[in-house]
Order: sequence, then structure tokens, then C-alpha cells
Amino acid sequence: MSVDLLKPSRWMASEGPVSDVVISSRIRLARNFKRLPFPQLLGPAEAQKLVQEVRKRIFSIRDQFDGLDFLDLKDLESLERQILVEKHLISPQLAESEKAGAVALAAEDTVSIMVNEEDHLRIQCILPAFQIDEAWTAADKVDDTFESEFDYAFLEKYGYLTSCPTNVGTGLRASVMLHLPALVMTKQAGKLLSALSKVGLTVRGLYGEGSEAIGDIFQVSNQITLGQTEDEIISNLKAVCNQIIDQEHKTRDKLSKSWGSQLEDRVGRALGILLYCKIISSEEAIKLLSEVRLGVGMGYTSNISIPVLNQLLVYIQPSILQKIYNETLEPEERDVKRAQLIKSYLTK
Repeated sequence: MSVDLLKPSRWMASEGPVSDVVISSRIRLARNFKRLPFPQLLGPAEAQKLVQEVRKRIFSIRDQFDGLDFLDLKDLESLERQILVEKHLISPQLAESEKAGAVALAAEDTVSIMVNEEDHLRIQCILPAFQIDEAWTAADKVDDTFESEFDYAFLEKYGYLTSCPTNVGTGLRASVMLHLPALVMTKQAGKLLSALSKVGLTVRGLYGEGSEAIGDIFQVSNQITLGQTEDEIISNLKAVCNQIIDQEHKTRDKLSKSWGSQLEDRVGRALGILLYCKIISSEEAIKLLSEVRLGVGMGYTSNISIPVLNQLLVYIQPSILQKIYNETLEPEERDVKRAQLIKSYLTK
């Protein structure tokens, strides 16, 4: 396999607009082909034929996207599939599927194209910090290129046809990953985020649908794909996220004035545990990294960068941790190695 799974994706390795609050911005487009059953109804031979057809087309256009590496999932070990999930490059559903599937990855993993997930194609662009417009531009370019090569399932009345009715229309899911420790600390987050459904948005955890919001990290995305244009969906998401970001910044300022010493002490204690612990679970590590991230954003510590913290969010996960140490590790052994890894990154 030519892809280096341990190399940090661009969203993990770079900063960008409002990176003290926004971790990443993502666009995902669901697309299907005319005259083909949805992936759930494809037989094994049909599914494999589709993978090969997409592979052929991808290699014919790969130079337009600074190269696209094509990974057939049947050639990957279970651990390697899970690493792709942990880096947010494929979905758990695709990783666990027994049917033929694949993913194409652009340079720095900015674009990933899933084949035979819930839909024939899932085109995704993920960028660091608050760059949802840039992510949309990149994903739209890939989509236009594919649409010139394939006949998409599309009806004028409904838009793009998808396996799940909630994606019919634009087939667009736009999401922003937010770090909101001040709003959580002051018990404002619950009320604020629960109100998002009234404006067509939904909130999930670090790994999307079904995942828990650990470490004060929340993924805000659109619910509505039908009856709005792509620009309207993205504009609505940006407007709401800007309000949440502003509220988080204002709350941090208030906390700095009222809880300054206590907050700085809290950050220092979290950093101390991460630097000197011998055993740590992924859940505890994420919570403590959240506190350190708040400290970096508020200027309490200047020798740790946001990209390092972003990378640790991924590298402490079970599969990629085992890949780093090139060992099959039991949960207790992973907790030991995780503590070692965190210390090595925070003391670079």
C-alpha cells in the first residue's frame, strides 16, 4: 500500500481561521449512478465491478487533484480500515462492510471518495479550522468532474437520489467540528445546542452519528438536504457557527476575568497529568487534552501548538496507536503506550 497511514492529514497538521475553537470543516456529498441498485441491493459481482469502474475513472482524472491514491478495502487489514475511520477518512459502515468497497485519497487527505458505502459515492473534503467555503469548493470540483464521467441518479423534482431519504436533494452534509469548553463549563452548551434543530441543524460527537460528545467537542451539521440550495445550507451553517464561536469567545473572556487563577490551575493540572501519567484511557486523555487546548487558546501555555493537540486526538485512538508501535496491544497495554505517546508529543 502506497499510502502512509501514520502521516497526519492536513486537517490535523495545520491551523486556520478561528482554530482556537474550530477543529475542522467538512463537506460530504452523496451520489448514486443511474440504472444501478443502491449499494445495499448490489450483488457481490456488481459491487466489485462498480469498484473497478470507479477505480479506472479515478486514475484517468487523478492528475487534476494533485494525485489520488486508490485503496481497495479487500486489500486492507481490519486495523488499517479502522485507522481510516479514526482519521475521519471513511465511515465505520464502510470499514465494517463485507461487500466490495474502496476509498480514493487526495494529497494530505483533503479529499476522500468512498465507493459502495451507503451510496455508490461519498465525496468528502475535510480542512482544518473554519474553512467550510473552501471545503465546499474542493468537493464541488470533484463532484463536477465525476458528473462529467458518470450519469448520476437525479430527478428535476427531487434532486440527487440517495439510499437514505434524509439525503435526497442536494445530497450535501456540511459540518463544523467545534471545541466549546467554556460553554460547557458554564452550562450554556446544552440549551444552545439543543436549539439548533429549530434552524435545521443537528449536533453529534467527535465521530459523527451515534458518537458521544467527549472532551467538549461537538460536530454541528445540516439536517435538511431537500428544498434548499447548497449555498443556502452552507450559509445557514456558517451563520449559526459564527454565533456559537462568538458566544464561546465571550464566555472565555468572562471566565478569564472571574476564574482566572482557578482556570489556569485547571489547565496546568491537566497538562501535568498528561506529561507524567503512566497509564491513561483514550476517554480520559481526550478530556484532559480538551483542557489543555482551552489553555492554549487562552494564552495560558505557549509551548504547545493546536496541530499537536489535533494530531493527538487521532493518534491516541486504539488502531492507529497499535500501528505506531507496530504491535498488537491489549487494552491495558494500549493505556501504557498512550501515556508514552502523549508525553513524547507534548515535550517535542
